[in-house]
Parts: sequence; C-alpha cells; structure tokens
Amino acid sequence: MAASVISTTATQESTDFSLVLGGPLYQLFRRAHLAGETLELARRRMIGVSLVAWLPLLALAALHGQVLPGSSEMPFLLDIEVHVRFLIALPLLIAAELIVHQRMRFVVKHFERREIVPERARLQFDAAIASLFRVRNSVLAEVLLVAFVYGVGILLVWRFYVVLDTNTWYTVPAVGGSELSLAGLWYEYVSMPLFQFLLLRWYFRIALWTRFLWQVSRIRLSLIPTHPDRVGGLGFLANTAYAFVPLALAHGAVLSGMIANRIFHFGASLPGFKVEILVIVVLVQLLVFAPLFVFAPQLAEAKRTGLSEYGALAERYVREFDAKWLRGAAPHDEPLVGSADIQSLADMGGSFEVVQGMRLAPVTRDAILRLGVATLVPIAPLLLTIMPMEELVKRLFGMLF
Repeated sequence: MAASVISTTATQESTDFSLVLGGPLYQLFRRAHLAGETLELARRRMIGVSLVAWLPLLALAALHGQVLPGSSEMPFLLDIEVHVRFLIALPLLIAAELIVHQRMRFVVKHFERREIVPERARLQFDAAIASLFRVRNSVLAEVLLVAFVYGVGILLVWRFYVVLDTNTWYTVPAVGGSELSLAGLWYEYVSMPLFQFLLLRWYFRIALWTRFLWQVSRIRLSLIPTHPDRVGGLGFLANTAYAFVPLALAHGAVLSGMIANRIFHFGASLPGFKVEILVIVVLVQLLVFAPLFVFAPQLAEAKRTGLSEYGALAERYVREFDAKWLRGAAPHDEPLVGSADIQSLADMGGSFEVVQGMRLAPVTRDAILRLGVATLVPIAPLLLTIMPMEELVKRLFGMLF
C-alpha cells in the first residue's frame, strides 16, 4: 500500500520535476506575491530582494554621512564589492531558480520516455523522486541553513575574516578601534545573511540533485552502448549544465567585486589573485559536473560489455564478409558494386567506434568551456587595471584572427 502511494505521488510530481519549487522561502515568496506557482514574477522578486539588502545600507550610510568619496577610507558609493554582491550577484541567484526550473523540469520524463529506467525498477525510481521532494520542501533544512549562516557565516567567517580593518561606511570610531554603525548592523544581520542563505540554499539544492542522481545510479539502468550520444542514452543530462550559467556568473561576480575593492582601495593587482580565480572556476565546475560522475561505474560497465558483445558480432561479420568476397564464396551473378554488404560493413565499424568512444559521464567539452567562460566574464573587466583598453583589444583580435 505504501509503495503504491509513493509510486502514484512520485509519478504525478515527475510530470513537473523541480529542484526549486518548494521550501519555506518559496512559500513566503508566494504569499508576498513575489512568485507564482512556477516561479513567475522573477523580475519583481529580483528587484524586491536586492532592495531589501542594498537600499537600507545606502540610507543608513547617508545618515552617518558615509556615502560620498572623502567621507571615509571606504565610502559607500566606492565599495564596489557591496554593489556587485547585492545588485548583480544576488539577483543572479534568484534568476537562476527560474532558469533551472525551466531547463531541468523534463529530466525525469527523459528517464521514462527513453526507457532508461526499466519497468521493474520504477518503484525504486519513484521513491528517489519522492525523497527529493520531501527533503526539498523541508522546513528543518532551511532552518538549519539559517542557523549555519548566523552561527558560522556571520559570527565567525564574516566578522573575523571579511570585515575590513579600516574606516569604512559601515563602521564608526570607538574606544580601541571601531564598531559597526547602523548601516553595519543591517549589513551584518540582514544583507549578508540574506545573500549567504540564498547561496547556501543553492549548495543544498545541488547536494539534493547529487543525491537523487546517486540513487538513480544505484538502479540497474538500461544503457545502450551504441547510442550516438556516447553515454548510453544519458546525453540529455549534459544539457542540465547550461541551466547553472547564472550561478556561475554570480560566483564570478562576487569574486570580481572582492578583487576590485582590493585593487582600487588597497593597491593590489589582478595577477595577485590567480589562485582565487582558479579556485572559483574549479569550484563551479565541480558543483555542476561532479554529480554527473555518479553514473561512471554503470557507463564503464556498459562500455566493457558493448566492446565485448559488438566485438564478437563484428568478428563474426568480417569473417563472413571475408569468406564471401575474398575467398570465393559469393555467387558469380552477385555484383560487388552496389552490394549492401559494403555498407553493412561500414555501419558495423561505425557502431564499434561509437562504443569505443563512450565517455564515463554525460559531460561535454562545450558545457565545461561555457561554464568556465561564464564564471570568468564578471572578472574580465578587471583586465583593464593591468593593461589599457587599446592593448587589450589588440591582444583579443590577435588571438581570434
């Protein structure tokens, strides 16, 4: 009875599979008329959340006269990092929800329509879907994220490793140093926690996606070694990477804002951040592509089996072809020119090459390149800090032409 309920529920929900349609924040957005049932009103949501994080900072900094250049070592208008974080990266994290929902909603249907999941394993597959939705909608999960944000992200990481040790728009002089102003308090307890929560919420969703794919990979899937996508029919999963481009842009934007502040206010240079840039590019690649490698064992097994079976079939065919056309077994009245045997031999070779070229994960070079470029795009303008625009254009044209 329980298995039947799981199957029915999961089958209904699989028609609109989503990593993002659920959880307390989603319900809050709906009640506040900032989101529809399928994440409509994205522009309203992006503007509303960004203004909650950024506008009070401007107003409170203005109250203390810390907005315009010259008012402190780091006035509000010249704090590039805060503007990039809350006016660019934060809206991108919100926009990514709609894009991921729209691009990934048919993933489950592909598993079903392509018959990759055999009928005997449908209950196990449906249970994996139901489990994902149950955890995705969990109130406890988001409460723990909030607790982690304030307990670790703000009180430990932000306060001791991020807050600048200088006179800024969010601090005021105090005995023995400085303390947070009203703007700083909003920055610490509202703006930064909001950003960190949305970012961690994405990591949580990617963890759910990884868990779901891992559970599916435990099923004995019906993979076809000769499928032209060279991943046994799982090629549709490679396209899910493009849905995460806004997330890559957001990561690049956050790093870009941080580097810009260090360059313009503390005399740093872009080449000094090579390690940070490499780390953020690798991090984004791992977040998006690592989950897809859970299918590597089954794909490797399918490749071994395919090479063995199609190798044996090819051996039999070429021996019969050799005996017929080279050893005189062909009928004298059968013409060689136009014979279907030649085309069949070529087709057999093509099928064997497809099996030989099978990859261990539904990951493509194009997807890796696009995601890497998306991560680096927000950082690209900082190249102007180490070379003039004219020189930069010349080098780009030199590489392209």
